[in-house]
Amino acid sequence: MELRFQPNSMTRIPSALTQVGLKEKQFVGGQVIKIPNCKRYPNATNLKFFGFRAQASGATKFSSKAVEAVPKNANSKDDNLVFVAGATGKVGSRTVRELLKLGFKVRAGVRSAQRAESLLQSVQQMKLGDEAGSDGTKPIEKLEIVECDLEKDPIVPALGNASVVICCIGASEKEVFDITGPYRIDYQATKNLVDAATTAKVNHFILLTSLGTNKFGFPAAILNLFWGVLIWKRKAEEALLASGLPYSIVRPGGMERPTDAYKETHNISLSNEDTLFGGQVSNLQVFFQ
Repeated sequence: MELRFQPNSMTRIPSALTQVGLKEKQFVGGQVIKIPNCKRYPNATNLKFFGFRAQASGATKFSSKAVEAVPKNANSKDDNLVFVAGATGKVGSRTVRELLKLGFKVRAGVRSAQRAESLLQSVQQMKLGDEAGSDGTKPIEKLEIVECDLEKDPIVPALGNASVVICCIGASEKEVFDITGPYRIDYQATKNLVDAATTAKVNHFILLTSLGTNKFGFPAAILNLFWGVLIWKRKAEEALLASGLPYSIVRPGGMERPTDAYKETHNISLSNEDTLFGGQVSNLQVFFQ
């Protein structure tokens, strides 16, 4: 797996990611990832989304209503709040659960609230260990499902006052005959999210792409048979690089066959960008090794 991050900086991951895979430890080049202090940004407008609240019985109720994306008195980012785009996907759903296990609040961005049902069920069934903290709050109470289509909906309100944005979106392999998928999702929707994060002045943007995006090599280049997906993922990386945001770009290897248990027997390997073109990694190893 390759990792690239803004090289000049003191990019501190708030309590938000110091406890996870991007904890304060040395990575490629001997640099330490940090995320800057919170910054002010204009209050976002109201956003309609499907909210939910955990009930005493453990049931979850949905209600479609307008709610404030940012509290009225919030002038800075919440270091404990992370926005996850693609929250119902293979990596995204695991990212949401792992963040909740660590005690963070999550705004889970989804195109359709109905698609979030399995994510909600899995969060309700979570059993927390010692790493969850001692505030006694259930994970389901720290999760908000935000309905936002990154291709056409306003995105800034969906981010709320999240300090970190994690982008796990990608064209679906189930829609292999949609020749526009990689362009629309891997590039345009990702660029829309980057633009929104720039406007909202988030503290850090983490982008999940793939091996082989910037330098083709076998076998990673085979992915380009899927309508040039690596080309469009690279375009998304370039949009992030040009944004000026503090960033991390994670390029994992194949994630289809390894199960979550794969991380228990196989250590992750981090390398400089454009040096790897194959290998496997579990979904949980992408951010939470």
